[in-house]
Amino acid sequence: MYKDIQAYNNALSSEDKAICEALAIELIKGLPEAENKIWHAHPVWFLDGNPIVGYSKQKKGLRLMFWSGASFEEEKLNTRGEKFKDASIFYNSIEDINKKDLQRWLKKSKEIQWDYKNIVKRKGQLERLK
Repeated sequence: MYKDIQAYNNALSSEDKAICEALAIELIKGLPEAENKIWHAHPVWFLDGNPIVGYSKQKKGLRLMFWSGASFEEEKLNTRGEKFKDASIFYNSIEDINKKDLQRWLKKSKEIQWDYKNIVKRKGQLERLK
């Protein structure tokens, strides 16, 4: 795990840190080829420069967001909007993390991707990559 992501996790409460550490381990395991870094102040994993998954602390808990998650057709991922294809799940304890679900979503994140990398160039329009 990169030191910037570790620093992000370390700045959280002990319970939130434990959730983030568990998520980071699973994300690294499920996306070993992905670049991970702090992007817009939050840990994010990228494939070929395209954001795939990331997490952030919010009022509702720790949000794990998949940029193309709305296309995964997964009941537990809450679709947020209609313009973009992101979907999320919130965690409030480490026990909330279902590793089988998470690894399935990570597999889908490789197979189903919308092109966020070029969204500005396309004036907000998303195109399906995979």
